[in-house]
Amino acid sequence: MADRPRVGLLAAGDRWHLQALGAALERLGCEAIPCPAARMTGRVGTGPGCPAGAGVRAGAVALESLDALLLRYIPPGSVDQIVFRIDALHAAHDAGLAVVNSPRAIERTVDKHWTSRLLQEDGVPTPRTVAAEGIEDALAAFRELRDVLVKPLLGSGGRGIVRITDEDLAYRTFRALEMQRAVFYVQEFVPHGSTDLRLFVAGGRVIAAARRAASGWKTNVAAGAEMRAHRPRPEEEDLAVRAARAVGADYAGVDLIEADDGRRLVVEVNGIPGWSALQRTTSIDLAGEVASLAVARLLARRPATPRVG
Repeated sequence: MADRPRVGLLAAGDRWHLQALGAALERLGCEAIPCPAARMTGRVGTGPGCPAGAGVRAGAVALESLDALLLRYIPPGSVDQIVFRIDALHAAHDAGLAVVNSPRAIERTVDKHWTSRLLQEDGVPTPRTVAAEGIEDALAAFRELRDVLVKPLLGSGGRGIVRITDEDLAYRTFRALEMQRAVFYVQEFVPHGSTDLRLFVAGGRVIAAARRAASGWKTNVAAGAEMRAHRPRPEEEDLAVRAARAVGADYAGVDLIEADDGRRLVVEVNGIPGWSALQRTTSIDLAGEVASLAVARLLARRPATPRVG
Protein backbone atom coordinates (compact mmCIF):
# COMPACT_ATOMS: atom_id res chain seq x y z
CA MET A 1 0.00 0.00 0.00
CA ALA A 2 1.17 3.52 -0.76
CA ASP A 3 2.41 5.65 2.13
CA ARG A 4 -0.52 7.99 1.54
CA PRO A 5 -3.71 5.91 1.51
CA ARG A 6 -6.09 6.44 -1.39
CA VAL A 7 -9.74 6.69 -0.35
CA GLY A 8 -12.40 6.76 -3.05
CA LEU A 9 -15.55 8.87 -2.69
CA LEU A 10 -18.40 7.28 -4.63
CA ALA A 11 -20.93 9.98 -5.50
CA ALA A 12 -22.75 11.75 -8.31
CA GLY A 13 -22.76 15.54 -8.34
CA ASP A 14 -22.83 15.92 -4.54
CA ARG A 15 -20.34 18.79 -4.32
CA TRP A 16 -20.89 19.90 -0.69
CA HIS A 17 -20.39 16.45 0.84
CA LEU A 18 -17.53 15.61 -1.51
CA GLN A 19 -15.67 18.77 -0.55
CA ALA A 20 -16.27 18.18 3.17
CA LEU A 21 -15.19 14.54 3.01
CA GLY A 22 -12.23 15.32 0.76
CA ALA A 23 -10.95 17.97 3.17
CA ALA A 24 -11.44 15.63 6.13
CA LEU A 25 -9.52 12.84 4.41
CA GLU A 26 -6.69 15.20 3.53
CA ARG A 27 -6.43 16.22 7.19
CA LEU A 28 -6.14 12.54 8.05
CA GLY A 29 -3.24 12.11 5.62
CA CYS A 30 -5.21 10.42 2.84
CA GLU A 31 -5.70 11.20 -0.83
CA ALA A 32 -9.37 11.62 -1.74
CA ILE A 33 -10.27 10.11 -5.12
CA PRO A 34 -13.64 11.09 -6.68
CA CYS A 35 -15.42 8.04 -8.14
CA PRO A 36 -18.48 8.60 -10.38
CA ALA A 37 -21.29 6.40 -9.05
CA ALA A 38 -23.12 6.24 -12.39
CA ARG A 39 -20.12 5.00 -14.40
CA MET A 40 -19.44 1.59 -12.94
CA THR A 41 -17.67 -0.98 -15.14
CA GLY A 42 -16.94 -4.61 -14.44
CA ARG A 43 -14.41 -6.65 -16.42
CA VAL A 44 -14.13 -10.41 -16.19
CA GLY A 45 -11.44 -12.74 -17.52
CA THR A 46 -7.77 -12.55 -18.41
CA GLY A 47 -5.66 -13.05 -21.47
CA PRO A 48 -5.34 -11.50 -24.94
CA GLY A 49 -9.09 -11.21 -25.43
CA CYS A 50 -9.66 -9.21 -22.24
CA PRO A 51 -8.83 -5.47 -22.12
CA ALA A 52 -6.35 -4.31 -19.54
CA GLY A 53 -7.67 -3.42 -16.13
CA ALA A 54 -9.83 -6.38 -15.25
CA GLY A 55 -11.95 -5.81 -12.18
CA VAL A 56 -14.35 -3.07 -11.08
CA ARG A 57 -14.00 0.57 -12.09
CA ALA A 58 -15.88 3.77 -11.34
CA GLY A 59 -15.14 5.89 -14.37
CA ALA A 60 -11.36 5.80 -14.81
CA VAL A 61 -10.71 4.69 -11.21
CA ALA A 62 -9.89 1.03 -10.67
CA LEU A 63 -11.36 0.22 -7.29
CA GLU A 64 -8.60 -2.31 -6.60
CA SER A 65 -6.16 0.63 -6.67
CA LEU A 66 -7.87 2.15 -3.63
CA ASP A 67 -7.28 1.43 0.03
CA ALA A 68 -10.86 2.23 1.03
CA LEU A 69 -14.10 3.44 -0.53
CA LEU A 70 -16.66 5.76 1.07
CA LEU A 71 -20.15 5.46 -0.40
CA ARG A 72 -21.62 8.93 -0.45
CA TYR A 73 -24.40 8.50 -3.01
CA ILE A 74 -25.80 5.89 -5.36
CA PRO A 75 -28.05 7.66 -7.88
CA PRO A 76 -31.51 6.43 -8.82
CA GLY A 77 -31.77 4.28 -11.92
CA SER A 78 -33.39 1.29 -13.53
CA VAL A 79 -33.50 -2.08 -11.77
CA ASP A 80 -30.60 -3.17 -14.03
CA GLN A 81 -28.50 -0.16 -13.05
CA ILE A 82 -29.15 -0.41 -9.32
CA VAL A 83 -28.51 -4.16 -9.18
CA PHE A 84 -25.34 -3.83 -11.27
CA ARG A 85 -23.93 -1.00 -9.14
CA ILE A 86 -24.54 -2.82 -5.88
CA ASP A 87 -23.21 -6.11 -7.24
CA ALA A 88 -20.08 -4.36 -8.52
CA LEU A 89 -19.54 -2.93 -5.03
CA HIS A 90 -20.03 -6.41 -3.58
CA ALA A 91 -17.31 -7.69 -5.92
CA ALA A 92 -14.87 -4.97 -4.81
CA HIS A 93 -15.75 -5.53 -1.15
CA ASP A 94 -15.36 -9.31 -1.43
CA ALA A 95 -11.97 -8.82 -3.09
CA GLY A 96 -10.74 -7.08 0.06
CA LEU A 97 -11.55 -3.38 -0.39
CA ALA A 98 -12.71 -1.60 2.77
CA VAL A 99 -16.13 -0.17 1.84
CA VAL A 100 -18.05 2.17 4.17
CA ASN A 101 -20.95 1.54 4.41
CA SER A 102 -20.78 -2.03 3.17
CA PRO A 103 -22.87 -3.02 0.14
CA ARG A 104 -24.92 -5.29 2.40
CA ALA A 105 -25.78 -2.40 4.72
CA ILE A 106 -26.80 -0.29 1.71
CA GLU A 107 -29.09 -3.06 0.44
CA ARG A 108 -30.69 -3.38 3.87
CA THR A 109 -31.35 0.34 4.28
CA VAL A 110 -32.47 1.14 0.74
CA ASP A 111 -35.21 -1.50 1.04
CA LYS A 112 -37.62 -0.18 3.71
CA HIS A 113 -39.20 -3.59 4.25
CA TRP A 114 -35.82 -5.17 4.94
CA THR A 115 -35.00 -2.36 7.37
CA SER A 116 -38.33 -2.74 9.17
CA ARG A 117 -37.89 -6.49 9.46
CA LEU A 118 -34.36 -6.21 10.85
CA LEU A 119 -35.46 -3.63 13.41
CA GLN A 120 -38.28 -5.91 14.52
CA GLU A 121 -35.96 -8.91 14.77
CA ASP A 122 -33.50 -6.91 16.90
CA GLY A 123 -36.20 -5.70 19.26
CA VAL A 124 -36.06 -2.07 18.11
CA PRO A 125 -39.58 -0.59 18.30
CA THR A 126 -40.91 0.42 14.89
CA PRO A 127 -44.43 0.99 13.51
CA ARG A 128 -46.49 -1.95 12.28
CA THR A 129 -45.83 -2.44 8.59
CA VAL A 130 -47.05 -4.57 5.71
CA ALA A 131 -45.22 -4.91 2.38
CA ALA A 132 -47.13 -6.66 -0.38
CA GLU A 133 -47.21 -7.14 -4.14
CA GLY A 134 -50.95 -7.81 -4.41
CA ILE A 135 -53.48 -4.98 -4.25
CA GLU A 136 -55.94 -7.08 -2.22
CA ASP A 137 -53.23 -7.73 0.36
CA ALA A 138 -52.47 -4.00 0.50
CA LEU A 139 -56.16 -3.18 0.97
CA ALA A 140 -56.39 -5.80 3.72
CA ALA A 141 -53.43 -4.10 5.45
CA PHE A 142 -55.20 -0.74 5.20
CA ARG A 143 -58.41 -2.17 6.68
CA GLU A 144 -56.40 -3.58 9.58
CA LEU A 145 -54.39 -0.42 10.31
CA ARG A 146 -57.00 2.20 9.19
CA ASP A 147 -54.64 5.23 9.32
CA VAL A 148 -51.55 4.53 7.23
CA LEU A 149 -48.58 5.96 5.42
CA VAL A 150 -47.94 4.56 1.97
CA LYS A 151 -44.26 4.97 1.13
CA PRO A 152 -42.03 4.12 -1.83
CA LEU A 153 -40.24 0.89 -0.97
CA LEU A 154 -36.87 2.27 -2.12
CA GLY A 155 -35.48 5.62 -0.98
CA SER A 156 -37.56 8.82 -1.31
CA GLY A 157 -36.22 11.56 1.03
CA GLY A 158 -39.79 12.17 2.12
CA ARG A 159 -41.10 12.45 -1.44
CA GLY A 160 -43.96 10.24 -2.60
CA ILE A 161 -45.26 9.48 0.91
CA VAL A 162 -49.01 9.81 1.38
CA ARG A 163 -51.20 9.46 4.44
CA ILE A 164 -54.48 7.62 3.87
CA THR A 165 -57.48 7.24 6.17
CA ASP A 166 -60.19 6.62 3.56
CA GLU A 167 -60.70 3.24 1.88
CA ASP A 168 -61.75 4.70 -1.46
CA LEU A 169 -58.59 6.82 -1.55
CA ALA A 170 -56.58 3.74 -0.56
CA TYR A 171 -58.09 1.84 -3.48
CA ARG A 172 -57.31 4.61 -5.99
CA THR A 173 -53.76 5.02 -4.64
CA PHE A 174 -53.04 1.30 -4.77
CA ARG A 175 -54.47 1.03 -8.28
CA ALA A 176 -52.15 3.82 -9.44
CA LEU A 177 -49.17 2.10 -7.80
CA GLU A 178 -50.21 -1.23 -9.33
CA MET A 179 -49.85 0.32 -12.80
CA GLN A 180 -46.22 1.11 -11.89
CA ARG A 181 -45.61 -2.48 -10.73
CA ALA A 182 -44.74 -1.06 -7.33
CA VAL A 183 -44.48 -3.00 -4.10
CA PHE A 184 -47.01 -1.66 -1.59
CA TYR A 185 -45.30 -0.53 1.62
CA VAL A 186 -48.07 0.24 4.09
CA GLN A 187 -47.14 1.48 7.56
CA GLU A 188 -49.39 2.48 10.43
CA PHE A 189 -49.46 6.21 11.08
CA VAL A 190 -48.38 6.91 14.66
CA PRO A 191 -49.51 10.36 15.88
CA HIS A 192 -46.41 12.32 16.93
CA GLY A 193 -47.14 15.99 16.45
CA SER A 194 -45.16 17.90 13.83
CA THR A 195 -41.60 17.02 14.87
CA ASP A 196 -39.26 14.05 14.86
CA LEU A 197 -35.61 13.38 15.68
CA ARG A 198 -32.64 12.66 13.42
CA LEU A 199 -29.73 11.00 15.22
CA PHE A 200 -26.43 10.62 13.39
CA VAL A 201 -24.64 7.42 14.40
CA ALA A 202 -20.99 6.76 13.53
CA GLY A 203 -18.73 4.07 14.89
CA GLY A 204 -21.32 2.74 17.31
CA ARG A 205 -22.21 6.03 19.01
CA VAL A 206 -24.47 9.02 18.43
CA ILE A 207 -22.30 11.98 17.47
CA ALA A 208 -25.01 14.54 16.69
CA ALA A 209 -28.77 14.90 16.88
CA ALA A 210 -31.40 17.38 15.79
CA ARG A 211 -35.12 17.94 16.06
CA ARG A 212 -36.87 18.41 12.73
CA ALA A 213 -39.94 20.62 12.80
CA ALA A 214 -42.53 21.07 10.06
CA SER A 215 -46.00 22.48 9.59
CA GLY A 216 -47.49 18.98 9.39
CA TRP A 217 -46.62 15.34 10.00
CA LYS A 218 -44.03 15.09 7.19
CA THR A 219 -40.74 16.17 8.79
CA ASN A 220 -38.11 15.45 6.12
CA VAL A 221 -35.70 18.32 5.47
CA ALA A 222 -36.04 17.60 1.75
CA ALA A 223 -39.75 18.31 2.18
CA GLY A 224 -39.14 21.67 3.89
CA ALA A 225 -38.69 20.85 7.59
CA GLU A 226 -36.30 22.89 9.74
CA MET A 227 -33.61 21.47 12.02
CA ARG A 228 -32.46 22.60 15.44
CA ALA A 229 -29.98 21.03 17.83
CA HIS A 230 -31.27 18.34 20.16
CA ARG A 231 -29.63 16.70 23.17
CA PRO A 232 -30.75 13.08 22.96
CA ARG A 233 -31.87 11.16 25.99
CA PRO A 234 -29.99 7.96 26.83
CA GLU A 235 -32.88 5.82 25.59
CA GLU A 236 -32.89 7.71 22.28
CA GLU A 237 -29.17 7.14 21.85
CA ASP A 238 -29.63 3.47 22.67
CA LEU A 239 -32.37 3.05 20.06
CA ALA A 240 -30.33 4.81 17.37
CA VAL A 241 -27.18 2.77 18.01
CA ARG A 242 -29.19 -0.48 18.06
CA ALA A 243 -30.93 0.48 14.82
CA ALA A 244 -27.64 1.16 13.03
CA ARG A 245 -26.22 -2.09 14.35
CA ALA A 246 -29.31 -4.03 13.24
CA VAL A 247 -28.71 -3.10 9.59
CA GLY A 248 -24.91 -3.43 9.84
CA ALA A 249 -24.16 0.25 9.15
CA ASP A 250 -20.87 1.88 10.18
CA TYR A 251 -22.67 5.21 10.05
CA ALA A 252 -26.33 6.06 9.58
CA GLY A 253 -29.01 8.67 9.98
CA VAL A 254 -31.66 7.23 12.29
CA ASP A 255 -35.11 8.83 12.43
CA LEU A 256 -37.14 8.57 15.65
CA ILE A 257 -40.67 9.69 16.38
CA GLU A 258 -41.98 10.56 19.83
CA ALA A 259 -45.49 9.11 19.76
CA ASP A 260 -48.32 10.95 21.50
CA ASP A 261 -48.70 7.92 23.79
CA GLY A 262 -45.09 8.29 25.02
CA ARG A 263 -43.42 5.61 22.91
CA ARG A 264 -40.28 6.25 20.88
CA LEU A 265 -40.11 4.37 17.60
CA VAL A 266 -37.52 4.12 14.83
CA VAL A 267 -39.18 4.86 11.49
CA GLU A 268 -36.17 4.89 9.17
CA VAL A 269 -32.46 4.08 8.99
CA ASN A 270 -30.62 5.87 6.20
CA GLY A 271 -27.43 4.07 5.16
CA ILE A 272 -26.18 6.95 2.98
CA PRO A 273 -27.36 9.94 5.01
CA GLY A 274 -26.76 13.53 4.08
CA TRP A 275 -25.73 15.86 6.90
CA SER A 276 -25.46 19.36 5.46
CA ALA A 277 -28.52 20.57 7.42
CA LEU A 278 -27.46 18.70 10.55
CA GLN A 279 -23.95 20.20 10.34
CA ARG A 280 -25.45 23.67 10.81
CA THR A 281 -26.76 22.60 14.21
CA THR A 282 -23.48 21.30 15.67
CA SER A 283 -19.80 22.22 15.98
CA ILE A 284 -18.77 18.57 15.56
CA ASP A 285 -17.05 17.87 12.25
CA LEU A 286 -19.43 15.23 10.88
CA ALA A 287 -17.42 14.69 7.70
CA GLY A 288 -14.35 14.11 9.86
CA GLU A 289 -16.20 11.46 11.87
CA VAL A 290 -17.27 9.62 8.70
CA ALA A 291 -13.81 9.90 7.13
CA SER A 292 -12.27 8.49 10.31
CA LEU A 293 -14.38 5.35 9.91
CA ALA A 294 -12.87 4.68 6.49
CA VAL A 295 -9.35 5.30 7.77
CA ALA A 296 -9.89 2.98 10.75
CA ARG A 297 -11.22 0.30 8.42
CA LEU A 298 -8.27 0.48 6.02
CA LEU A 299 -5.75 0.49 8.88
CA ALA A 300 -7.39 -2.62 10.28
CA ARG A 301 -6.81 -4.35 6.94
CA ARG A 302 -3.21 -3.19 6.59
CA PRO A 303 -0.77 -6.08 7.01
CA ALA A 304 1.17 -5.92 10.25
CA THR A 305 4.74 -4.65 9.90
CA PRO A 306 7.20 -7.45 10.77
CA ARG A 307 9.13 -6.79 13.95
CA VAL A 308 12.92 -6.73 13.69
CA GLY A 309 15.10 -8.36 16.33
